[in-house]
Amino acid sequence: MALNPRILDWTAQRVWIIGASSGIGAALAQALIARGARVAISARRQAALDALGADLTVPLDVCDADALAAGAAQVQAAFGGIDLAVYCAGTYRAMRANAFDLTSALEHDDVNYRGALHWLAAILPALRGQGAGHLSLVSSVAGWRGLPQAMAYGPTKAALINLAETLFLDLRDTGIGVSVINPGFVETPLTAANTFTMPALLQPAQAASAIIRGWEHGAFDIHFPRRFTFWLRLLRCLPDRLYFSATRRMTGL
Repeated sequence: MALNPRILDWTAQRVWIIGASSGIGAALAQALIARGARVAISARRQAALDALGADLTVPLDVCDADALAAGAAQVQAAFGGIDLAVYCAGTYRAMRANAFDLTSALEHDDVNYRGALHWLAAILPALRGQGAGHLSLVSSVAGWRGLPQAMAYGPTKAALINLAETLFLDLRDTGIGVSVINPGFVETPLTAANTFTMPALLQPAQAASAIIRGWEHGAFDIHFPRRFTFWLRLLRCLPDRLYFSATRRMTGL
């Protein structure tokens, strides 16, 4: 059973994607443009945005709440409203406790989580005024449970999952849909720095297709690839002792 209104007619959708200059965000923008949606895209790098051919480019930094508010107003003025708002901005650097870097950890918090709060403050009043729309946050399977090397990244993604669940409960009777996207490994500029083998690695275009299918089916938790995330979901349900033991065996860490 669909938990959200299904999105089937992309030509009727006015979409704003935050974090669209590369990786999953750029692939989503390209896929939705190809399906006929009206697409606005935002990120810090103007040149990368211009190359995507979207209807509207709004360069901004998600750490700047005023810039996000101004961007939301610009998109609404251009499109007459927003049907789907996607928070795909993120940063990632592998980190373990024996090499804790406070500056990097706080940067993860600023971009991955606090940026999402700035985005919500900018977009939520407009969607509530419309009485319709959809909020979608790109998290990660790293947010399901603690993982080695994810000391800075994982907690921010766990926060996004909790935020999406809370938003869904609070907004389900208002006509506003909410979804959380939990990808496995996707080949992007961020994951290029990983020195370990990434199982079931996807290309950004594959990730974009899986996300769009999730929206079309009205899903809340859009996770992929299933051959990888199925096992992680099972691990998520294990008692702590079994989970920690299994994770150490699988990662060697």
